[in-house]
Amino acid sequence: MTATPDDHGDERCIVWLDVDNTLYSASAGISHAMGERIHAYFVGLGLPDEEASKLHHQYYSQYGLAIRGLVRHHQIDPLDFDRKCDGSLPLEELLKPDPALRALLQDIDRSKARVWALTNAYHTHASRVLRILQVDDLIDGIVFCDYSNPNFSCKPEPEFYQNAMEKVGVRDPSKCYFIDDSRTNVEAARRLGWGHCVHFCERGLLHVEGGKPKYIGSDIHDGEDTSGIVAVSKVEELRTVWPEIFKK
Repeated sequence: MTATPDDHGDERCIVWLDVDNTLYSASAGISHAMGERIHAYFVGLGLPDEEASKLHHQYYSQYGLAIRGLVRHHQIDPLDFDRKCDGSLPLEELLKPDPALRALLQDIDRSKARVWALTNAYHTHASRVLRILQVDDLIDGIVFCDYSNPNFSCKPEPEFYQNAMEKVGVRDPSKCYFIDDSRTNVEAARRLGWGHCVHFCERGLLHVEGGKPKYIGSDIHDGEDTSGIVAVSKVEELRTVWPEIFKK
């Protein structure tokens, strides 16, 4: 049986890489810096400190991103949010080039796979992170949250994943390889039939999620995982989890 080529005539699989807290460790402290800026943005709207914290976590939990709730319920300009939050992060102080990550991406067999970033950030932030890590030239493209459109979608909404597949011309979800630090995002991809899903989980590290400090993996129960999702604590483990897409 001959495989049916995808819309763009490229039969290679797609490796989807989440960016923040996946391509770099949560120990970099970026989630903390981001949480402070988002909280300040809520307070800047005239909300009392306690209400700002409550809504920050509520919107993150409900929509996957605090900015989604801010756009929907407070009619903010998402590009203004991006400038004041993501855009003001001191990434050059918190991140540095990652030779091991670069070697990992170089070792992916490009005759078998294309490599794209799949992020809930705006393209300017994602591009900046990839450039600082010095892997931007190894990424074929970025699917991002288009903050210029007030009705933008984001992970874990099915529309976001479906749009990503359309953008790269993949009709068969089993060709999708995906790694993300959010278990919710990975589970959403798995439900859509994405074939090779990995949860990046630096268990025990403290980070900020929805404005609240949280130990990574504290909500994951031990025991056999029957979901088809593999958990790793280092991206280097992808060589073992996805050996078929790496150079021999």
